[in-house]
Amino acid sequence: MNRSNILFLAALAAFATLAAAGLNAAPAAERETGLVLYAYDSFVSEWGPAGKVIPRFEARAGAKVTVISAGDAGQTLSRAILEKADPRADLILGIDNNLLARALEENILEPYLSPQLALVPAELRFDSTHSVTPFDHGWFAVVYDSQAVKEPPASLEDLASPRFKSRLILEDPRTSSPGLGFLLWTIAVYRDRWPDYWRRLAPSVLTVADGWDAAYGMFTAGEAPLVLSYTTSPAYHLENEQTERYRAAVFREGHYRQIEGVGILKGAKHPALARRFIDFVLTEEFQQEIPLTNWMYPVNPNTRLPESFRLAPRPAISLALPAAEIKANQERWLREWARLLAR
Repeated sequence: MNRSNILFLAALAAFATLAAAGLNAAPAAERETGLVLYAYDSFVSEWGPAGKVIPRFEARAGAKVTVISAGDAGQTLSRAILEKADPRADLILGIDNNLLARALEENILEPYLSPQLALVPAELRFDSTHSVTPFDHGWFAVVYDSQAVKEPPASLEDLASPRFKSRLILEDPRTSSPGLGFLLWTIAVYRDRWPDYWRRLAPSVLTVADGWDAAYGMFTAGEAPLVLSYTTSPAYHLENEQTERYRAAVFREGHYRQIEGVGILKGAKHPALARRFIDFVLTEEFQQEIPLTNWMYPVNPNTRLPESFRLAPRPAISLALPAAEIKANQERWLREWARLLAR
């Protein structure tokens, strides 16, 4: 999942030029120079999907792929925008439903309607221009320690009740993707009354961490029994630690959904190979790696989920804000949040 901090310094790194793998064999020029993919840090990390899926595509396509880690999704998009007059990459991975409007406004993407998109449920096709193709999705959630919290919160309003005073760890929406997701969640529910909600919530907040890593580390260290994370976090603990101690609270008003996508950059040097990569992203061969590496849900519904995902609740209500509304108001929302709760 894309859990990197929005303003975390980019780690220009990780060349994954892994051995070759066919869709149809790539033309000689493409085999020679290869495909370049910009992606967020956790996708490229040693535990992320890149090390598993990139070699498979190389073997299918008979072409090299260079994956460049460019920070979190927001930083990756910023880099592509800065380079749009002379793009260095063919593809960008990680543009989500909250970043889409900015990407479209900057006109950096080449639309492509993959024939594989028919596999994806309509509710996950978040870009009607087909400039960004969805590849995974998930929901934000408050995760709790069941050994310390016997009656978890059942709603956002419940989370603000006195019984949770100083028991919640959040992430800063100015520097964290989950932090921004939680702010948007409260705005989707309370609309113009969201500042009033945050005033009620403030006593529940023990601390606001810069990013997810720091917040979740404090949570697992026992500093507080509640943390903002994803519905899939308990599945991670079950899969890797064989424990059901950590659970995701399910809220009555629903959960904010994040959908991540991949797109072809305008001016891409290898557009045919880029289109084949997007087709590959939607196959079960790629999608089967999403749950246990990105800790998100695959968009291809034919993909079998691991047994550990029985601890990852699927909310009955999915919340989202239009990308254009987010872009138009985000700076103002963040300034208002800072006045209310920054510490």
